[in-house]
Amino acid sequence: MKRSELLTRIVITIFSLGVVALPLALWAQTPLIHARIAEGGGWNPDVIQAKVGEPLYLKFTSDDVMHGFAVGQMDMQPVDIEPGKVSETTLTFNKPGIYTFFCTRWCGLNHWRMRGTLEVTGSETNPPEPASPPLYVTLDLNLDAPHLAEVVPTEKASARRGAELLRQLNNLPTYQSPDYYRLRSSVQVFQDLSGSGLTDSQRWDVVAGIWQSNTTPEGFAEGKELYAQNCAACHGEFGGGDGVFADDLAAAGTASMQTMNGDMAMSMQTPANFSDPQRMLGASPALLQGKILRGGMGTGMPMWGSIFTHEQIWNLIAYMYSFQFDYPR
Repeated sequence: MKRSELLTRIVITIFSLGVVALPLALWAQTPLIHARIAEGGGWNPDVIQAKVGEPLYLKFTSDDVMHGFAVGQMDMQPVDIEPGKVSETTLTFNKPGIYTFFCTRWCGLNHWRMRGTLEVTGSETNPPEPASPPLYVTLDLNLDAPHLAEVVPTEKASARRGAELLRQLNNLPTYQSPDYYRLRSSVQVFQDLSGSGLTDSQRWDVVAGIWQSNTTPEGFAEGKELYAQNCAACHGEFGGGDGVFADDLAAAGTASMQTMNGDMAMSMQTPANFSDPQRMLGASPALLQGKILRGGMGTGMPMWGSIFTHEQIWNLIAYMYSFQFDYPR
């Protein structure tokens, strides 16, 4: 073999070993993130640093039950974390900020406390514009005040019949405006239609038609999936407040009631019943958006503002109203 050929092979071999060795070295130096149920400590560590544009290698293991990992408002496949095994993923962030990572598997009563912080530093070419305040802030809505509808339909309203009636109304563009839908409760729209010449049943059908027109099949499907993954365990598959953790939440709330300095301590409550027409038809989409963004103060309802995108929240809300209205399938 010629000397030049030998040198070439040596260089190629060294380069190949380097290509393999570098990722292995990075993987070996990556700390192992432990997941435990919230009562056992949650994520450890629960704060992770990253830099814009640089791959972030993460390794996980579970110390007890099945967990999952995902980062809020980020398009990624959740990572399953099995007990006694090591899972891994690589993330790259294109803008700085504070991100929330969370558990995607219902791992216990306090599953919603399984959250941590990702601190991403660095610069970006086009900084994002400051976020505008949510509707409940600009509208000065009291999220904790009762919002019961004074009147409700005698049977489930039909969005299909409502869509046909909508086409006959003079104010069709107004009724189908996203702002009209988001800023009013269902019962307010029902009352707005009092001079339309329609029967009460037809007015409720029109309301259902307006609500259904403010979503898409794709958005509705996403809302249904988000509800099943994040809400059903407490609020129930059909929104009745009877999820698998509902009784445990009620029991935990009762046990935590205690007097502190003469005031009753805040405690977890039974999950809201979305199948209750008075509750849902008296709530505007803007109010529900606020509750989802902020969470229920002292009720055990977590805040989802750092987890869901605004579009996901509107899709989730659209699905929640399907417990009241009959939407075409």
